[in-house]
Amino acid sequence: MALNPLVDSRDVRFVLFEMLEAEKLLQYPQFSHLDKETFESTLELAEKIAVNYFYPSNAQGDKEGGCKYNPETKEVTVPEGVKAALKAYNEAGFLSMRVSTELGGMGMPHAIATACNEYFEAGNTAAHMYAGLTMGAAYLISLYGTQEQTTTYCPKMIAGEWGGSMCLTEPDAGTDVGNLKTKAVRQPDGTYLISGQKIFISAGEQDMASNIIHTVLARIEGDPPGTKGISIFIVPKYRVNPDGSLGQRNDLVCTGIEHKMGIKSSATASLSFGDNGKCVGYLLGQERQGMQVMFNLMNAARIETGIQAMGQSSAAYLHAVAYARGRIQGQHFTQMLNPESPKVVIMEHPDVKRMLLWMKGYVEGMRMLVYFNAWCMDMNHLLHDDAGKKYNGMVELLTPIVKAGISDASWLVTAEAIQVYGGYGFCSDYPVEQYARDTKIFSIYEGANGIQSLDLTFRKIIMNPDQYNYKTWRDLTRETIAAAKGIVEDKYTAKVEKGLQKLDEVITMLLDNSKTGKFMLIAIQATPLEKAMFMVVLAWLHLWSLVKTIPKMKEIVGDAKGEQRQKMVDENIEAAYYSGRVLSSQFYIGSEFAKYFGMIDSILEGETAVVKASSSVFSGALEE
Repeated sequence: MALNPLVDSRDVRFVLFEMLEAEKLLQYPQFSHLDKETFESTLELAEKIAVNYFYPSNAQGDKEGGCKYNPETKEVTVPEGVKAALKAYNEAGFLSMRVSTELGGMGMPHAIATACNEYFEAGNTAAHMYAGLTMGAAYLISLYGTQEQTTTYCPKMIAGEWGGSMCLTEPDAGTDVGNLKTKAVRQPDGTYLISGQKIFISAGEQDMASNIIHTVLARIEGDPPGTKGISIFIVPKYRVNPDGSLGQRNDLVCTGIEHKMGIKSSATASLSFGDNGKCVGYLLGQERQGMQVMFNLMNAARIETGIQAMGQSSAAYLHAVAYARGRIQGQHFTQMLNPESPKVVIMEHPDVKRMLLWMKGYVEGMRMLVYFNAWCMDMNHLLHDDAGKKYNGMVELLTPIVKAGISDASWLVTAEAIQVYGGYGFCSDYPVEQYARDTKIFSIYEGANGIQSLDLTFRKIIMNPDQYNYKTWRDLTRETIAAAKGIVEDKYTAKVEKGLQKLDEVITMLLDNSKTGKFMLIAIQATPLEKAMFMVVLAWLHLWSLVKTIPKMKEIVGDAKGEQRQKMVDENIEAAYYSGRVLSSQFYIGSEFAKYFGMIDSILEGETAVVKASSSVFSGALEE
């Protein structure tokens, strides 16, 4: 399979069909209308659209400055390349990829849809955000809306005619959602008048859709403060007539868009509702159910953020590989003292090779994590017994790790790609500096990573009954360790096994602190714990990969060694693939994972300096 500049398609197939055996999903009635050939053709079409439409529009939109706001008309213009990409995406049916066939969608499993989305995110994550926001809003309406609301809004959103957004953040209520000021006032006809300001609203205004359906968090007049008093409303840009046609423009306007470090082709809008007292909203679900409704979208958005970060990492890595293969500079390391020796490509230099293998290990680890999580989502929806509960527990535990772990690592991977390019990487003539700028937002939005770490530590582990989620994952990891013995070298298996034992020590310590009320000590270790768990989860997945790749490698090269083995790897594309997979997993477990144990020792040390630090100790920048 030809290499594209975005995603290693051979690796996509390995994770889907060799590790997860995703074709086994076809035995369930929900996916009986599909087959392996359909999976393959869908992946190939996603790759084609991503490479031909999304990828070219990415740099183009960034260099043009992204979206443009007209202060007179209060409208936002999206770059033409983004419009062309989304047109191709919608016409191919990818907007409704996960929608059931009864509603006109593809009815694809999460695992296949996630793989397709990796292509689009790697191609132009800013463009793909419009699709994600539209389907997210449509999903909420389909879950909680009345029959009339579902019929009015969902078909045209699913068809890509109308857009969507989720409106949470306000100037004084970002992470602290409960502090929102947007107000809803009941009207005699059952509607509500909405008034307030929202900021940082992705896809909040754009010129691609004839209508935008906003899902807006607001507090009904008289309801209690905090998150328990929040409701959610459907607020269309244009009201919809009974016959489905567009009616009067609603009383809401875009007051501006942000000038951002990255994802410039994604309109990040400020919206003002009800400046003239005539913004009509429609209650979605029940009163004071807003946070419960919105969290259905938030959890999906956090997983999608992990896919976005993975896509940027994948593209940055593959660009770095391509550059290192072609850039000639310096002699081979073994010939440095010989001025007559020929120049070599920089991929021959030991440190460049190390950087690329480091990036490869993380990118492949991200892919395994995201696809596995998506597969667990499929199994949870298909099974309704204890097995379903197990898969749901896995998704709950892994979601904050997918979001926070991958987004933090993506910042490092894209920075390493710049390093491979050297000075050229710091220049906008080459694409990797944009990948770094674009990827930084992923650790910030959809719940900053510190929030993800608290969620993982408290809600998913300590407050989870009997630590069910954690123990479910731990048991699965132990099964992988057992399967690896006799196939994988002991030094790799033993390291993962030791890593699991050390994590158990940390969990026991945190539980003890919880029982004695030392919650501050737990809170300050939440982010270190999340980072450590991300590393050990990737180590487990790389061990699982070795269980699959080592036998495959032996099938191809047999007992060949030395030059004979290298010749087979150089001449056989499958031998090259499996050899690379084995080496990246060995490098990750054998070298990179060693850092994990220092992280664990740091947590077990129980240092309390953060607890003791008051605001006065950070006074260096303050005037007397």
